Amino acid sequence: MKDEIRARIKNLRDRMREKNIDICYITGDDYHLSEYSGAYFGTREFFSGFTGSAGVLVITRDSAGLFTDGRYFTQAKNQLADTGIDLMKMGMKGVPTAKEYIADLCAGSDESPCTIAFDGRTVSAAFGDELAAIKGATVMADFDPVGDLWDGRPAFPVSEVFVLDEKYTGESALSKLKRVRMKMEEYGADVCALSSLDDIAWTLNMRGADVECNPVFMSNLLIGKDRATLFIQSDALNEDVRTYLLQTGVDIKDYDKFYEECENLKLEGKVFLADKKRINYRLFEIIKDEKTILKENPTVLFKAIKNETEIVNLTEVHRHDGACVTRLMMWAKGLTDGEATELDAATFVDEQRKKIEDFYDFSFPTISAYGANAAMMHYAATPENNAVIRKGGMLLVDSGGQYLRGTTDITRTFAIGEVSDGMKKAFTLTLKGMLALADAVFLKGCSGYSLDVLAREALWKEGIDYRCGTGHGVGYMLNVHESPNAFRWKYNPGVSEIADIEPGMVTTDEPGVYEEGRYGIRIENELLCEKAFENEYGIFLRFKTLTLAPIDLDLIDVKYMNADDIARLNDYHRTVRRELMPLMEDESEREFLERYTAELK
Repeated sequence: MKDEIRARIKNLRDRMREKNIDICYITGDDYHLSEYSGAYFGTREFFSGFTGSAGVLVITRDSAGLFTDGRYFTQAKNQLADTGIDLMKMGMKGVPTAKEYIADLCAGSDESPCTIAFDGRTVSAAFGDELAAIKGATVMADFDPVGDLWDGRPAFPVSEVFVLDEKYTGESALSKLKRVRMKMEEYGADVCALSSLDDIAWTLNMRGADVECNPVFMSNLLIGKDRATLFIQSDALNEDVRTYLLQTGVDIKDYDKFYEECENLKLEGKVFLADKKRINYRLFEIIKDEKTILKENPTVLFKAIKNETEIVNLTEVHRHDGACVTRLMMWAKGLTDGEATELDAATFVDEQRKKIEDFYDFSFPTISAYGANAAMMHYAATPENNAVIRKGGMLLVDSGGQYLRGTTDITRTFAIGEVSDGMKKAFTLTLKGMLALADAVFLKGCSGYSLDVLAREALWKEGIDYRCGTGHGVGYMLNVHESPNAFRWKYNPGVSEIADIEPGMVTTDEPGVYEEGRYGIRIENELLCEKAFENEYGIFLRFKTLTLAPIDLDLIDVKYMNADDIARLNDYHRTVRRELMPLMEDESEREFLERYTAELK
């Protein structure tokens, strides 16, 4: 495989020389900048072998660098070995950003501009604009790095879409379109251009399966003052969905006609509303002028705030999902030394979820990692790289489901047999942070940056940190990672987003400890923000924990916990026991739940 990567890069460099290209910027994004993309869009992986969900590749005529974040440092180091590609550890001291790296390469190129080539359909308008502004550079935004190099390229994704009933969504598509149009009128826009797939799916109350684990479909949506137009592949629509769209005031056009339609509307003088972070550079080049309104998609905040129907459904589905994870825990605790592998654990919990009546898909491929493998935050076990679960270590399982009643995301770390005091200390410090954040009461107007320290405080006091955010927003039967709400300790302009945490938002709470070569720990629950009370100082908010599954008592060392920590855990476990006990199927399951939700003293 390493030889193939080197050969592919050589072929790309030959093409670069033919077209006088100095730098090629390669993403793994689809035309909608989705976090996860179908196999058809695996260009970055094709040229590097790196399979992580985040990262970009910069190739020059004599060097190559892959930029990725702390979640993937260990994975990337292994996958890039012997490829000739340098690992650029984003966020680490002395490591430039991809833009800074490219700007340095272009420095001093005023007389003979440095040509930066990329496929404008796979680069955001915001970043494409930054590349175009680099001194001494010119961009070629219509360059497909793959060209005809990729024999056997997977087919372009298409699935049959369906309408998600209002008993799940709590609001009609007509109502959602009306809300978008009210924002358009406020801004003075004639057309709102939506290209982000989750925004389109949410607006139209439709779902599909074009992106693995994300129930979305390849499409673009133009919302006008009176009607909207959906650009979608014809094979995705049956007659019932076509009728539904027309009754909702949505016309249907072929997916490939989108850019042409935008060009025509621009020629007619229409004023576009678009989100520069969520449209690609090709669309941006078509619609941009002095009248174009560049603001966040109205749907981003609309869909982040779950309505009463969605909250009721989410609360219920988390009970069933938590019962699956409880059974996984019971299975893991019953293993004999060497009896099972990481893949066996993933298969077990996956099969449990499939039994839930409204199960649709997994919300991401299950991460099952034993021992040192768990230090890689997004490790993926394969038949070729699949650790045996043995006594004396920890098993981390990060998993979730897509249900008609909502999306779940939960991580639990289990002791397999007796573990070291150091492991217990790290786990207990992680638990203290998770519980402290979940117990927060805060003034409306706080963002995730105001609250993140609660999850890290116990670890920071010991000089420990984790190289990722503490939590992300979660969609409703949509993307498991959803903007704009998140818990982050540091704001990175141009990379991070800032949003107030508002009632109705669902955000994960998932601190951890990752010791490379030794072990990994993560404990993750989903938190629903709700109003606590109001007084002369303003509106105070709090969290309700949606996720329901035991925390492994075998990994807790109470000497690191204070009275508040113990009370918080006991309160949580009382809720877990009350809600899950009716779902336990036999006496052994009931006894297990009782044991692992027992109160600490």
